[in-house]
Amino acid sequence: MSKEQVEEHIGRIREELDREREERNYFQLERDKIHTFWEITRRQLEEKKAELRNKDREMEEAEERHQVEIKVYKQKVKHLLYEHQSSLTEMKAEGTVVMKLAQKEHRAQEGTLRRDMRALKVELKEQELANEVMVKNLRLKHTEEITKMRNDFERQVREIEAKYDKKMKMLRDELDLRRKTEIHEVEERKNGQITTLMQRHEEAFTDIKNYYNDITLNNLALINSLKEQMEDMRKKEEHLEKEMTEVAMQNRRLADPLQKAREEMSDMQKKLGGYERDKQILVCTKARLKVTEKELKSLRWEHEVLEQRFIKVQQERDDLYRKFTTAILEVQQKAGFRNLVLERKVQALVAAVEKKEVQLNEVLAASNLDPAALTLVSRKLEDVLESKNSAIKDLQYELARVCKAHNDLLRTYEAKLLAFGVPLDNVGFKPLETAVIGQTLGQGPAGLVGTPT
Repeated sequence: MSKEQVEEHIGRIREELDREREERNYFQLERDKIHTFWEITRRQLEEKKAELRNKDREMEEAEERHQVEIKVYKQKVKHLLYEHQSSLTEMKAEGTVVMKLAQKEHRAQEGTLRRDMRALKVELKEQELANEVMVKNLRLKHTEEITKMRNDFERQVREIEAKYDKKMKMLRDELDLRRKTEIHEVEERKNGQITTLMQRHEEAFTDIKNYYNDITLNNLALINSLKEQMEDMRKKEEHLEKEMTEVAMQNRRLADPLQKAREEMSDMQKKLGGYERDKQILVCTKARLKVTEKELKSLRWEHEVLEQRFIKVQQERDDLYRKFTTAILEVQQKAGFRNLVLERKVQALVAAVEKKEVQLNEVLAASNLDPAALTLVSRKLEDVLESKNSAIKDLQYELARVCKAHNDLLRTYEAKLLAFGVPLDNVGFKPLETAVIGQTLGQGPAGLVGTPT
């Protein structure tokens, strides 16, 4: 190889070296730009982190205030429950006392009513016994009167029969005497007066017959009148028995209304006692109702105040949520764009370095330099390549760190949303996690944001 060729080769190598230096300068500028972008992103992340800390602090303070208010209202509710329990206890005690007094009054009234019932039963029994005795006396009296009247009628019949038998006997004796006298006169006056005597005898016989017929008719009329009197007495007896039966039935009919009237009186007395108790309970209930209405008005007013505070806190939460979502979207878009640019630049640098290594190997193989110069050039090239590789590794490390910080920020954002009770489906978009091609990101903190707790 001639000197001119070596000089040309050295010139080409120097040109390559100059180009490498220019590329190194270009890579340094790119690295500075990337570092500047990273610094800007880091500052923005720190600002967002500070804002998040402030919002977390504000939310914690709001939560503490809310917890304090909840404790205050719990204490108020406990006081109200205690007052309600005490009022219930007092009402139960009053109700027990009133119930005992009412029971005593009821027992006294019941005892009085029982005594009255016993007295009325005794009186009713006495009346029934008196009625039975009176009925028995009436029956005995009626039987005695009937017996007496029957005896009188029989005695009168016997007297009349004896009287008329005596009259018949006397009349028969008189007629016998008259007949004997007439026979004697007829015998004395002879047979001349037989016709006259016969006529007189017939006339007398007719008179006697008529007389006896009259007597018989009078006796029959008297017997019929006595029979009619006996029939009237029997009818009077039946009438008295009917009246006695009606009196007994009337007593039985009056016993049921008397029992019903007593039961109605006891029911009315019970209703009167219940009405008085209900009246007292109504007065107490109205007083408690007024107190409860006042408490209800105060509780409604406190409820309205709490609702207004709650609406205000909800509005603040919604504003923070919108601002936080907007900031996350902006950071995500910027970080994604920057990561994409950095990945493309790194890929281009790797391809360029590989190409330069191939060209350098070809130049070294074609130059046939002495071992010392080759060693020197190789060492310089190795130094350059090592610096390039270290720069590439630094850029890859920074890229992985930024991607990890972005992913940690997304996880922190999701954890905060879950902590505030906001479902991830209500966000409206799906956060995009970044990944480095050919690398696996670790699970530890990236240094920019902390892990959610």
